[in-house]
Amino acid sequence: MPKAIVVTENGGPEVLALAEVDAKTPGPDEVLVRVAAAGVNYIDTYQRSGAYKVPLPFVPGKEGAGTVEAVGSSVTGIAVGDRVAWAQGNDSYAEQVVLPAAWAAPVPAGVNDHDAAAALLQGLTAHYLVASTYPVQEGDTVLVHAAAGGVGLLLVQLAKARGARVIGTVSTGEKEQLAREAGADEVIRYTSEDFVARTKEITDGAGVAAVYDGVGASTFDGDLQVLRQRGVLALFGASSGPVGPFDPQRLNAAGSVFLTRPTLAHYLATPEENAWRIGEIFDAIVAGALKLRIGGQYPLADARTAHEDLEGRRTTGKLLLIP
Repeated sequence: MPKAIVVTENGGPEVLALAEVDAKTPGPDEVLVRVAAAGVNYIDTYQRSGAYKVPLPFVPGKEGAGTVEAVGSSVTGIAVGDRVAWAQGNDSYAEQVVLPAAWAAPVPAGVNDHDAAAALLQGLTAHYLVASTYPVQEGDTVLVHAAAGGVGLLLVQLAKARGARVIGTVSTGEKEQLAREAGADEVIRYTSEDFVARTKEITDGAGVAAVYDGVGASTFDGDLQVLRQRGVLALFGASSGPVGPFDPQRLNAAGSVFLTRPTLAHYLATPEENAWRIGEIFDAIVAGALKLRIGGQYPLADARTAHEDLEGRRTTGKLLLIP
């Protein structure tokens, strides 16, 4: 019987348990994939803890890559033996996964399985943020929080590719080096510097066009202070906790700024949009224009350690589970 990480009750990383599960069979429009690597993401921790409600029991993991082992009767364009990757699946912390064929993206020959698993969810997030949520323009100055994290490193690269001046925040010297290697023009160590004062200094008081914030509670108030007039705060995560209720008049006082709380599914609204974003991400990797950093690889049975490291902010880049 195949194995998977199963959550039977909400809680901390200790609720992640390796267990045998029933073998899977794809439906007419589905494919069965042998998982080569599964991506670890903050959304997995939110679902595990109960912050995002998911019916129990469940297998975490929305992202991965692997080889097709069986296809449903109605599936066309995908064959047994093809390598595919996905960012909208479920149950990916497993040896096998069944997912809709429409979500299985072909992996180009120039991209290995581990890079494919590391690229999509965070890569697509970074893509929609800089291409759609606030479309970065040549000459813009933008602020990227957690610039050495999985999404942060990709955001820095994609924003730079669009001509932005990028300010990143990090916690350590090692992370500062990674952010600079990714292309960040200025790096603020928030553990020893006030990111609000430093950002205002860097921008001569003008503020930034956009803040890309996956941190949440601990940075939100400062974000409103560093935006330029009519700037955009893209709050796409909450690694420090969710932002509490606030008075919308604060957006007026901050300079008629815009606040959005985007989510990936709303930016993959059609097959065409999905194909466009995935194609640009894989093309950039093949061309060497987008570099991935895999910061940790863990055996499937060590999912608990992966979550502990992620939530403890002890990681850089992408974390993978390897069945």
